[in-house]
Amino acid sequence: MQLIDSHSHLDFSDFDDDRSIVISRAVDMGVSDIIVSATTSSRWKLVKKVYEEYSDVCHPAYGLHPMFMNEYRCNKELKGENDTDRLKLYLDHNHAVAIGEIGLDFFIPEATQNNKNAQLDLFIAQLKIASEMDLPVIIHARKSLDIVLKHLRKFPRLRGSIHSFSGSLQQAKQLIDLGYSLGFGGPITYSRATRLQRLIKELPLESLLVESDAPDQADSSHHLQRNEPAYIIKVIEKIAEIKQLDVTLVAQVTTQNSTELFKL
Repeated sequence: MQLIDSHSHLDFSDFDDDRSIVISRAVDMGVSDIIVSATTSSRWKLVKKVYEEYSDVCHPAYGLHPMFMNEYRCNKELKGENDTDRLKLYLDHNHAVAIGEIGLDFFIPEATQNNKNAQLDLFIAQLKIASEMDLPVIIHARKSLDIVLKHLRKFPRLRGSIHSFSGSLQQAKQLIDLGYSLGFGGPITYSRATRLQRLIKELPLESLLVESDAPDQADSSHHLQRNEPAYIIKVIEKIAEIKQLDVTLVAQVTTQNSTELFKL
């Protein structure tokens, strides 16, 4: 089976000692492609390095994650180059399959009204860049899906994925109608994840992506361990079980979904 990990962070220091082994282990499990998403501007070069060293498997996405607002130079009144300017310039000169990881996180403790406003400004700025550059977006959305939906509707040509989707069926259908795919990973494999499992049962396979979010969100068989792209086979197997489909079919369709979205 050919598998695609639609969201990972293989640039993280968790993999500094054995990155090549982790990637080889994934390839041995049938993972042909891994999307490596950046979180902050300081990590773009690290994502690029992973891509350059493992370009036969890894594909880069560059963006500004909403959980690190204190690290960004994004004040509207700031004179000179800010991080969104730098992002556009970086994308002008470097290959990317997507802009990500971007989005809104209204769950974190520091999400004061000022922080939320700054997150929203940054999110909209990155949606504009993605629209101008015709790149898909990889979106992080916690406690903010309705606002994310509101702004995605303003960019009808944009496509992308909602990483680690945990919204309602109604929200899922609205996103699918807009042309977005929904990413699912290790959390769906836990027995307590009944709501997510019911959601997957209702959703069309053609709208699902499989992701590791490595090193985070390991499946139930690797609970409390570092997550790896190789483990997405467990997610494939769980989706097949939930939807009562053949594992090979789930692998084939979700792989095709990622291939089309990221133009692999």
